[in-house]
Amino acid sequence: MTLPLADGRTAAETDPDSPYRHYVYAYPHKTAYERLPEQPALAEVWAAEPTGALALYLHIPFCEMRCGFCNLFTRALPPAETVTRYLDALAREAEAVRAALPGAAFARAALGGGTPTYLSAAELHRVYDLAEQVSGTELSALPVSVETSPATATPDRLEVLAARGATRISIGVQSFTDAEAHAAGRPQHRAEVDRALAAIRAHAPAAGLNIDLIYGMAGQTAAGWRYSLDTALEWNPEELYLYPLYVRPKTGLAHRGAEWDDQRLRRYHEGREHLLAAGYRQVSMRMFRRAELPPDEGPAYCCQTDGMVGLGCGARSYTAGLHYSHDYAVSVREVRTILDDYLARPSFERVERGFRLDTGERRRRHLLQSLLQAEGVALAAYRGRFGGDPREHFATEFAELRARGWLAAERAGRLALTETGLAYSDTVGPMFFSPLVRQRMEGHTVR
Repeated sequence: MTLPLADGRTAAETDPDSPYRHYVYAYPHKTAYERLPEQPALAEVWAAEPTGALALYLHIPFCEMRCGFCNLFTRALPPAETVTRYLDALAREAEAVRAALPGAAFARAALGGGTPTYLSAAELHRVYDLAEQVSGTELSALPVSVETSPATATPDRLEVLAARGATRISIGVQSFTDAEAHAAGRPQHRAEVDRALAAIRAHAPAAGLNIDLIYGMAGQTAAGWRYSLDTALEWNPEELYLYPLYVRPKTGLAHRGAEWDDQRLRRYHEGREHLLAAGYRQVSMRMFRRAELPPDEGPAYCCQTDGMVGLGCGARSYTAGLHYSHDYAVSVREVRTILDDYLARPSFERVERGFRLDTGERRRRHLLQSLLQAEGVALAAYRGRFGGDPREHFATEFAELRARGWLAAERAGRLALTETGLAYSDTVGPMFFSPLVRQRMEGHTVR
């Protein structure tokens, strides 16, 4: 067993040659957030921000079970009273946000968690109503993604999603083999997975389907991985996400040694090659999309420059100069404490925790959200925003990428990772973390 370091990573994850140092899905990471001494008002935070094309995210921190690999902010099987009180608090937060952002327009929305479809059909309608209160428009006019699970993708809930115009439904299957799922601390059954996928296609036929799979689970073989891939492809999903298994503190799985890196990297290459051969294109290390699908025709939204409004106890919000959220934890006791504080909070007009981004941090965020995509960073867009070339602003990092053979030659005004570089996205990302972000993440107490 490889023991975790103080910040929760294993020694393998600090090894510069490891492909799996840190999953970078946002920058800076939430463990770099701190309590803001000035507690700024929401209206002040958003006063100078462009609000013509925002993203809206609603977090539902409830699940029917806590998977062994999960380090999300969620609570399993909460009492019905807790769910009702949570929706009441979410309504208060929605009122505060709408008052602070009058006239804001939204380009897309998402319901995540946790598992939004843990809610009943009536509760889902209420969440949609709250989202439309904030957005000022019917969500059916926007691209909307909703996360679900095999146990909660029931016809009545799916019919709500269809009626309210969900355009994408993402289901965390992880494995189509029960033994593999159980090894990852997910006690699901294949029959339930098949029922859920059939229900999605039958009751929400207009929504695109995304299936999440995980590789690197104990006992997973090349044949077993291929079986899950082929079974997923039988449903003709619009998207597939392939996630390497990570093990985090306060979750239910044990840490493993460096040989695990080799196993996960083999499964990654096998999965990538299989999906490319099946007619999918690679969007990022994790995301694959059917090649024949047209581009997104929804309202324009750019994650590098446009803001995001998060509602809910586990949500994050992004402005150009401040990223903020409520408190975060993983352990059952700490999650309940934070959730109870959220439920009792009378007002949501001020921001308590966050991270302020100077120009250097904004450069890093823009670069990470571009370079870790298969198409890479558009140099003209970067220069237009920051007045320089990223290879000059981050000369040391780009020199290392070139030395490792991870950076492709400039093409059509873009810088992109090589095939090997993309496979090592979870090592490339941390290379661009600032000293301040590293310091805060390493000093974060995992709860």
